[in-house]
Formats: sequence, structure tokens, C-alpha cells
Amino acid sequence: VQLQASGGGLVQAGDSLTLSCAASGGIFLGMGWFRQASGKERQFVAAINYSGSSTYYADSVEGRFSISRDNDKNMVYLRMNNLEPEDTAVYYCAGAFNGVGSYTGPYDGTYDAWGQGTQVTVSS
Repeated sequence: VQLQASGGGLVQAGDSLTLSCAASGGIFLGMGWFRQASGKERQFVAAINYSGSSTYYADSVEGRFSISRDNDKNMVYLRMNNLEPEDTAVYYCAGAFNGVGSYTGPYDGTYDAWGQGTQVTVSS
């Protein structure tokens, strides 16, 4: 199984950016995005179930970020609006074979596979 994240870059505060994650080699009932800023622990950003009917967000991104998926293309996306310098981090996508829920989505142990990460830098 493999997850490949892309779409990161350098943007200004207030800009938008969409990250993509391509999954292959397996069906992940749950997908998530995490991020890790330099010198800090990895933190949960967003998660989504297989149908896309349930999504979960960290408080820090609620209302600004949106997670979605296209199962026909084996893709998951993270649309990030109104970016802030505090959003600067390496963003990782992750896949969970057994799905995610409101309690399990934010827990990194839920996930079975991780992508390599894509850097997002937001300048002020």
C-alpha cells in the first residue's frame, strides 16, 4: 500500500491551497490528514469516512479546512482556506483500513499507512 501526498507550497497568509493524496494498493475506509510543525509533535488536522458522509476536524482548522475524497480515483483532498502562519507544517495523509470515527479519527494509531508528507509554508 502506498500514499502519496502533493500540493504543498509557499503561500501568503489568507491564501488557499489544496493538498492531494493518492492511495494505491488497498482500500482505506478512513482517511486523515495530520501535520507536524518544526520542533513540534504531529497533530491531527482532519479525517473522513469512506462515503464522505462524516468528517472530523481539529478545532484549529474547523471552518477553514475541508476534507473530501474521490473513491473512484482513490484520492483524498484537503482544501485549506484563509491560511495562517500557524498552519506552516509538513502535512501527512494517512489511511485506516478499518475506518475512522469521531474518537478514532484524531488518534494517529488508528491509521495503517502514511504518506511521505508535503510542506506547506504560510508567510505573514
